[in-house]
Amino acid sequence: MKLVKQKIHYWCPDTWQGRITGKGCGIAVLDTGIVPHPDFEGRIAAWLDCVHHRTSLYDDNGHGTHVAGILASDGRTTGGLYAGMAPGAKLTVIKVLDEKGNGKIGHVMEGLRCVQRIWRHFNIRIVNISLGALPHPGDRQEEELLRLVEALWEAGLVVVTAAGNLGPGEGSITIPGCSRKVITAGASDLQSPGKEKRASCSGCGPTDGCVVKPDIVAPGRRIASCNYQYRKGGQPCVEKSGTSMATPIVAGAAALLLEKHPGMTNNEVKLRIWNCGQDLGEPANRQGHGLLHVAKLLA
Repeated sequence: MKLVKQKIHYWCPDTWQGRITGKGCGIAVLDTGIVPHPDFEGRIAAWLDCVHHRTSLYDDNGHGTHVAGILASDGRTTGGLYAGMAPGAKLTVIKVLDEKGNGKIGHVMEGLRCVQRIWRHFNIRIVNISLGALPHPGDRQEEELLRLVEALWEAGLVVVTAAGNLGPGEGSITIPGCSRKVITAGASDLQSPGKEKRASCSGCGPTDGCVVKPDIVAPGRRIASCNYQYRKGGQPCVEKSGTSMATPIVAGAAALLLEKHPGMTNNEVKLRIWNCGQDLGEPANRQGHGLLHVAKLLA
């Protein structure tokens, strides 16, 4: 995460020495679950399992724990080296994907309805959805999924979704990232000479509704974060790649912004994210508004 934070200009007066950490901001994570990794101690506010309906925390795939670590790990197992974007935020984790990282649309919809019921109680301001599938026009379940996602946005929540890894062809943004309302995160590659470009697999617009997507890109290649097998003798962190990893970088940045400006609306957050992008010199349907720049976001 150190190189990631350098690339997105994370270190600034607001974030230096933990001035702003996302404290007071609840984040819902719809994914494969989470394990009680030490880096989350005391900050998992709620848990729901829509797949197997188990009451104790678990993650049988590792994707969800990794995403949650990018969002909110405090980095204690690595001396702060791999701390997440918003280490003061609290997490509401909803398991909607199975041990293979796959999911039924009904489970995802159940998770979204759960967020609708509980977001006020747990002060959820942000919803991270690091999942997606190619949309099928006219599919009623997919239409209902989009309606539920957009209902959360209309309720005032900041919904951040993945652009998907089916690029680079046009029209490869996945659902629900194809929603015109949500913030859709594409992935960029960290380049060895220090340069940055959009990751070749990252989904590209336009959507079926001719909406330019993604909205913003963030690093998504070889991102180190919490390992779900740590308590079983594994390393504290592992690397994963994709727009799933870029999404919590953007969502975590939004949590920092909401701690600094708690009265800001989700539309204002989206506009600030748009306006902080660093141009990568690519078309809008590949890079959106550019590479996330946290210092500009918080300025």
